[in-house]
Amino acid sequence: MMKEKSISASKASLVFFLCQMISALDVPLDSKLLEELSQPPTITQQSPKDYIVDPRENIVIQCEAKGKPPPSFSWTRNGTHFDIDKDAQVTMKPNSGTLVVNIMNGVKAEAYEGVYQCTARNERGAAISNNIVIRPSRSPLWTKEKLEPNHVREGDSLVLNCRPPVGLPPPIIFWMDNAFQRLPQSERVSQGLNGDLYFSNVQPEDTREDYICYARFNHTQTIQQKQPISVKVFSMDSLNDTIAANLSDTDIYGAKPVTERPPVLLTPTGSTSNKVELRGNVLLLECIAAGLPTPVIRWIKEGGELPANRTFFENFKKTLKIIDVSEADSGNYKCTARNTLGSTHHVISVTVKAAPYWITAPRNLVLSPGEDGTLICRANGNPKPSISWLTNGVPIAIAPEDPSRKVDGDTIIFSAVQERSSAVYQCNASNEYGYLLANAFVNVLAEPPRILTPANKLYQVIADSPALIDCAYFGSPKPEIEWFRGVKGSILRGNEYVFHDNGTLEIPVAQKDSTGTYTCVARNKLGKTQNEVQLEVKDPTMIIKQPQYKVIQRSAQASFECVIKHDPTLIPTVIWLKDNNELPDDERFLVGKDNLTIMNVTDKDDGTYTCIVNTTLDSVSASAVLTVVAAPPTPAIIYARPNPPLDLELTGQLERSIELSWVPGEENNSPITNFVIEYEDGLHEPGVWHYQTEVPGSQTTVQLKLSPYVNYSFRVIAVNEIGRSQPSEPSEQYLTKSANPDENPSNVQGIGSEPDNLVITWESLKGFQSNGPGLQYKVSWRQKDVDDEWTSVVVANVSKYIVSGTPTFVPYEIKVQALNDLGYAPEPSEVIGHSGEDLPMVAPGNVQVHVINSTLAKVHWDPVPLKSVRGHLQGYKVYYWKVQSLSRRSKRHVEKKILTFRGNKTFGMLPGLEPYSSYKLNVRVVNGKGEGPASPDKVFKTPEGVPSPPSFLKITNPTLDSLTLEWGSPTHPNGVLTSYILKFQPINNTHELGPLVEIRIPANESSLILKNLNYSTRYKFYFNAQTSVGSGSQITEEAVTIMDEGKMAGILRPAVGAGKGYSEILFATSPVMHTVRPTFYKVQPLYPRIRNVTTAAAETYANISWEYEGPDHANFYVEYGVAGSKEDWKKEIVNGSRSFFVLKGLTPGTAYKVRVGAEGLSGFRSSEDLFETGPAMASRQVDIATQGWFIGLMCAVALLILILLIVCFIRRNKGGKYPVKEKEDAHADPEIQPMKEDDGTFGEYRSLESDAEDHKPLKKGSRTPSDRTVKKEDSDDSLVDYGEGVNGQFNEDGSFIGQYSGKKEKEPAEGNESSEAPSPVNAMNSFV
Repeated sequence: MMKEKSISASKASLVFFLCQMISALDVPLDSKLLEELSQPPTITQQSPKDYIVDPRENIVIQCEAKGKPPPSFSWTRNGTHFDIDKDAQVTMKPNSGTLVVNIMNGVKAEAYEGVYQCTARNERGAAISNNIVIRPSRSPLWTKEKLEPNHVREGDSLVLNCRPPVGLPPPIIFWMDNAFQRLPQSERVSQGLNGDLYFSNVQPEDTREDYICYARFNHTQTIQQKQPISVKVFSMDSLNDTIAANLSDTDIYGAKPVTERPPVLLTPTGSTSNKVELRGNVLLLECIAAGLPTPVIRWIKEGGELPANRTFFENFKKTLKIIDVSEADSGNYKCTARNTLGSTHHVISVTVKAAPYWITAPRNLVLSPGEDGTLICRANGNPKPSISWLTNGVPIAIAPEDPSRKVDGDTIIFSAVQERSSAVYQCNASNEYGYLLANAFVNVLAEPPRILTPANKLYQVIADSPALIDCAYFGSPKPEIEWFRGVKGSILRGNEYVFHDNGTLEIPVAQKDSTGTYTCVARNKLGKTQNEVQLEVKDPTMIIKQPQYKVIQRSAQASFECVIKHDPTLIPTVIWLKDNNELPDDERFLVGKDNLTIMNVTDKDDGTYTCIVNTTLDSVSASAVLTVVAAPPTPAIIYARPNPPLDLELTGQLERSIELSWVPGEENNSPITNFVIEYEDGLHEPGVWHYQTEVPGSQTTVQLKLSPYVNYSFRVIAVNEIGRSQPSEPSEQYLTKSANPDENPSNVQGIGSEPDNLVITWESLKGFQSNGPGLQYKVSWRQKDVDDEWTSVVVANVSKYIVSGTPTFVPYEIKVQALNDLGYAPEPSEVIGHSGEDLPMVAPGNVQVHVINSTLAKVHWDPVPLKSVRGHLQGYKVYYWKVQSLSRRSKRHVEKKILTFRGNKTFGMLPGLEPYSSYKLNVRVVNGKGEGPASPDKVFKTPEGVPSPPSFLKITNPTLDSLTLEWGSPTHPNGVLTSYILKFQPINNTHELGPLVEIRIPANESSLILKNLNYSTRYKFYFNAQTSVGSGSQITEEAVTIMDEGKMAGILRPAVGAGKGYSEILFATSPVMHTVRPTFYKVQPLYPRIRNVTTAAAETYANISWEYEGPDHANFYVEYGVAGSKEDWKKEIVNGSRSFFVLKGLTPGTAYKVRVGAEGLSGFRSSEDLFETGPAMASRQVDIATQGWFIGLMCAVALLILILLIVCFIRRNKGGKYPVKEKEDAHADPEIQPMKEDDGTFGEYRSLESDAEDHKPLKKGSRTPSDRTVKKEDSDDSLVDYGEGVNGQFNEDGSFIGQYSGKKEKEPAEGNESSEAPSPVNAMNSFV
């Protein structure tokens, strides 16, 4: 058993090697070379195996072949030699094997029925054709028969038998009436596959005397007609009337009313039946049922699903049609007929057999003397076909022996062949359903190398594009190809060149310095030859000034520019398009050298204009849109679309043309510019209108071209500048006759979906393009450059065919031809496709990694052989991933990263690596099928880099002369940390910096206490980490030493966050600055920022100050809200560019958050600060009601009020009125004026104590609304006008330094640079 496996493996490797060798010896399709080389015969054209001929015409049996020397031809008939010279009616065409049998002299075609076979022979072998069976077509007349009328009761079923005569080929059946109109069919009435007409139940309207069955014989173009069949349906009402007229009044009998019946199958009969169909054919299954109401048919496949995309239902679902059947379609198919009274069913057992079909057809061999090769012939079928071999038309068992040949079943093995081994071999695969016959020659040649590419051929390409330089060659044995630069240059090697198997040299990216002479050298053991070609690399064509989008008013002028730059040796041509079509033929369009000008623009000029620049080597384009708008409105006549045309008339009816005329409708003040003619195809697409043509507005008749087999209706649409009219009423219908298709399918493609198949697809013809019924397609294919015969198959009206058993990724020639019941379309053009791709077999080798720096590496690899790609090379993929960090020694799962390099590239860069880490990578080649195997993993390491910034820096525990610094190590050390660097210097509020001090700290430290600092001084700190490579990025922070140890409680600890770009430092400032100033240096801020936000909070207000570094004239705003609340921030605008603000109307004892922003700086704002307002003040622990001065004051007020009331009472009794309001207005006291809406002053006497005691709002001048929000007009930039009487003085940093005072006038809030605070005064105003 092991021995057998070893032999099979060796055979497989031998076959693979020989296939590679054989493919290298394909003979190029060069006419001069083919004329010189000897070649055995090859059959190129032959008649079909089953050839039905027209008995009225000469019989032409085709047999064409090629070879060197030209072959001679002979024929056999019914297995014996056919002597053509002895039959005067038979001639052979010159230089051909085609026979012509002349039957015009009274000879009957039946005399030449038989089996014919052609042999083409020359000195190198003999090729034979298929067995061609000649049979004349037959269209016999209908046998005469007496047809009795059919009398049927309403509701009963009925079958009208057709029984057409047996013809060759079988006729096409259809039912018509005496007027040659097809009888209408429906779910109730339909034609069966056998031609009979079935009625599920008859109705009175089925009564008629002209049911006629027609048989059409396509080969002879004849139609035979059966005698008309009469059907008389008796309705129940008429039957009862007849009975009543013939019976006495006493009779009570009558016909029963129409009764409903459950379904009964009319065909097929019984409950089961069998059906055998061949692979690749169309399977048709039929079920027709009788019943009332009319039954509905449903189809299922027992134990499976009906094949998708290949299943169709015809004849109102009574016929199940499956196209391109295969063995998998075998099984039981069940049809069920159902109506409201019940159901019945029938099961059809389908068996799919298969005539032989190719898995691997034998291919021609071109060998050198002494070489080895194989012919392989593999076929499949059901049942399994038998394989037999012939050589030169003779069974190989009785053919002359050849010591270099050995037959092993379906394979012939050749070893050490000689020139006498040349022959043509035939492989025959047959079973009971058919046979396959293939010719394949073995041609042994000994030829020195030849280069077929013309000498000194000039190749021109554009820079930065691929350059392909040909070196077509032939020789036996296969020559080796080498390329040289120049005449005596060195041999070309390296990654910058690609050497193809056909000798072509590819320069993937040609540069200007690639210009020059290239020499191709071909050598084998019989000789050597060379050829020189020239390469020129040109500069690319560019549009340096492109057309721009324009909006132009009507009647104005529009101009588009298109300035180009090109290689001086190339001559460019500039083409302008409008909406991807040629420019209108209008003198308003002026095309200049570098521009397009449109004069007097109209609405029609609206669209996209494209400038296309073409040279012989490249093409570039640029587009712009022109939008036409209305000019300023002027009084004008009202225009409207035209009315639809009237009175459409068809005249001059011909097969391919007709004349249409009409009467125009009203123009509606805008002349009709043109008429659009549309048509409807009532036969294929009823209700769908298509564009036919258009004519000028002055024309009212048009000659229309027509297609065959279309039921035409026409309509006309009028067009003016306003728009299109409604369509006219349709014309009368006109049905054209059928004809051969005029065109073939478009967009033919061949792309394999699997490694062993070829999927041929095309765009099917539309209904009217079929030109007749029975549209089908003839699909043909053959392997390119192998001299194979065309393999053809006729398929139904589909758009895809799959060829199985193909080699992996080889080119094929493909063509698809349309045909219908009347014949074929013209010969189609050929396209090139490829069989399916398979995954690449080989991984890239010699993978090398060069580490460039700590974050970048370059990877190299050797390209895989193109043969092992087994598909279109798309590029290479590099998979790389981090294994571990060398600094932490901790492994973690990291996703693999993938980089794709397109084309045949052999190196690439790996960016974004992490320093001081270990990585792995592998490389894979990619084709259209997918990725090949991975190369072995390659390990590489990145060197150390500079670290990231420390993760955080906290400054805590401020004292008079010290600060405590705490920090976190860098998130990414990128190596081994060696130390930390701390720099710091004093800073004042005018951005002046003092001397810089630097300290180096060991890498294992995480905190430091700085001592001997100046008290009440702000310091700026710079902190970063170091590795052996250098210093990383630094973070900066600021902090202040305190002025007095006793004020530690007033200092809020700073909270510093790393990486935010700002500091969150909360502290209280001293009201006194240092008198001893160190040496400072003026420093310009590097970027805008708002920092050191400071708050001084009272009971219901807070003073906010900040420092700003950035452009002058910034407009600030303050946002605030309750801390921890999700409500939106409230915003207050700061007047001017001040660096302080007062928030008013706050709630006592509440924590607030605040931040400061600058308008116009991309939303730049500071960090959030927190503060808390003071608690509501008690009544100063003194009961004011017990104070003597207060009691005295209240008594005086009461006495005064009493006196005033007495005076008023007296004056009132005297009839006088006391003008209190006028006197108040005349002697207004500013302290007791009511609050005005514009200046916000207070109009009532108010005590500070009472305000602090009950917090009741003022009646008119309340500072704080009831919802405790601060209105915009209630805020100001100082504390003046408050009951507390702050005088509004601030330091330059905005901190509050004022004292309580009794001033009511506003004082300036800026420009005070004094270091001394004013003397305190009584904080409470006394009443006047």
